[in-house]
Amino acid sequence: MTIQQIKQRFGIIGNSPELNRAIDIASQVAPTDLTVLVTGASGVGKEIFSQIIHKFSARKHGSYIAVNCGAIPEGTIDSELFGHEKGAFTGANDSRKGYFEVADKGTIFLDEVGELPLSTQVRLLRVIEAGEFIKVGSSKIRKTDVRIIAATNRNFIKAIEEGKFREDLYYRLSTVPISVPALRKRKEDITLLFRKFAQDFSEKYRMPPVRLTENAQKTLLNYRWPGNIRQLKNVTEQISIIEQERIITGEILSKYLPAFGNSNLPALYSSVNKEEFSSEREILYKILFDMRNEINELKSIVNEFAGRRKVNIEPNNDFFNTENNYTEEDVFIGNVQKENLHRYEREQNNQIEDTEEIVEESLSIRSKEIELIKKALAKHKNKRKYAAEELEISERTLYRKIKEYSID
Repeated sequence: MTIQQIKQRFGIIGNSPELNRAIDIASQVAPTDLTVLVTGASGVGKEIFSQIIHKFSARKHGSYIAVNCGAIPEGTIDSELFGHEKGAFTGANDSRKGYFEVADKGTIFLDEVGELPLSTQVRLLRVIEAGEFIKVGSSKIRKTDVRIIAATNRNFIKAIEEGKFREDLYYRLSTVPISVPALRKRKEDITLLFRKFAQDFSEKYRMPPVRLTENAQKTLLNYRWPGNIRQLKNVTEQISIIEQERIITGEILSKYLPAFGNSNLPALYSSVNKEEFSSEREILYKILFDMRNEINELKSIVNEFAGRRKVNIEPNNDFFNTENNYTEEDVFIGNVQKENLHRYEREQNNQIEDTEEIVEESLSIRSKEIELIKKALAKHKNKRKYAAEELEISERTLYRKIKEYSID
């Protein structure tokens, strides 16, 4: 079946290359039993792709269950997914089958899988690896043959670094990744979608469809659509019901668009992971704070040393007064002492200048960072987990720093 035929069957509107690519991957992976991870912003229509995969698979006659993991309370998620035995917890008056048991030989779609608690993630990993699960309150291992399609709008890399999602489960789920583009990346599809929704609501509410002026179309295209297709559909429905006029101008349309999206200014973007940047910033602050303390301590030592050694190097005129009856030998010794004092002063000045140069060299953030990392590793006997905790950075960041600085 061609991409165009798939679009017609599932009511997909749009011709952007990113959308066509996502549909093509879904149709090709459908006949297999590979686990698929669908990613994309909220409201882009990720569930449509799980339905495409199920309908074109060998499991199309089996059960298809869609589960919103973010909508189920943490205390009952295990019971919902894997079932429970009678008396397993308060209120468990009967034994109950979970979704994985009901969907045997079929497909289960786990929407917002990134919201699963860590304990449930361990159970899910076991299902993917061995097709086994245990009901809540039971010790009996049960088998299931279920194809898993997961979806999320979360940044999994950040969640893994924060310890909120298991890295091994992420790689199991993303055997085949499918990325669904946001609506702002499909500008050529926005007006098509508006017309489709306007026609649908016209038939539903038995009224003429709304149409956009040229100015309104520009407003439609310049909006960023943070809610994506879901938001566009809601706006179209509101306009279709509320507005008496069927010709919609840009001014009318703007009233239905939240203020934060009216501007077409470029979105601020940084390729640096915020959490990683925060961790590195913390370690830099720690280094700079330690350096400041060391510099202040060094200044105190130098000032104390210089104050203790400070002498009056100018000779006493009385010493050279002939009326004091000093001999020529005494005068010679006095000149020698004077020269020695001048030499001592020059040496002390040189030491202070050298000390100041050392302070300037110690301002290297890289050297101080290496020094702190080495101290932390030595303190915890090269155990990176504890060393990272000591440095107040993630273990992943510490590993990258060790590799970057070639620390043994």
